Amino acid sequence: MQPNQGILLVISGPSGVGKGTICSRLLQKLTDIQFSISVTTRDPRVGEQEGVNYYFVSEEEFMRMRANDELLEWAEVFGNFYGTPRYAVQAALDAGKDVLLEIDIQGAMQVKASFPECVTIFVWPPTVDELERRIRQRGTETPEAIERRLRKSKLEMAHVVNYDYVVVNHPGQVDAAVGEVEAILVAEKAKVARRLSQLQAILKEV
Repeated sequence: MQPNQGILLVISGPSGVGKGTICSRLLQKLTDIQFSISVTTRDPRVGEQEGVNYYFVSEEEFMRMRANDELLEWAEVFGNFYGTPRYAVQAALDAGKDVLLEIDIQGAMQVKASFPECVTIFVWPPTVDELERRIRQRGTETPEAIERRLRKSKLEMAHVVNYDYVVVNHPGQVDAAVGEVEAILVAEKAKVARRLSQLQAILKEV
């Protein structure tokens, strides 16, 4: 672990759990954390902007980036590809900036393999019924697509054991969930392993 290197914070969870809202609130509260913008081959949704929510690329361009090892992780989700540009993340970490990744579980496990020191958080629904309500409330997909997403979400929840922390996102309590994520980040920054070089330098002066 390099001295003063930023923390790579990876947040995942099943569709509809509210991880996007948690990440948005976190970015509003913390000015020293950088959001990693992913590339994707899917079409933009209403309100999404290029370079803000995602970098929207063709499948050919995505495959070129993957072949050239320009992606820290990548995953295929419902027929679309998603990935994290490697250089931007590494440059921010080396500059001492914390980096926030909101990614699919497949991608999170790839990042964990590449950066064992990353901090992984799984956002958990209070109940399965509440998760289903949130997914159906969106009203942006066909009934078949909703059922498929629900089945996938339930399978994804089994991966919580592979994460460092779990944060439950209760209805109407997003700020509490954000506070838990902040507390995790503070605790991680206080770990001896992350401050070892600084502590050793002080000991030399004693």
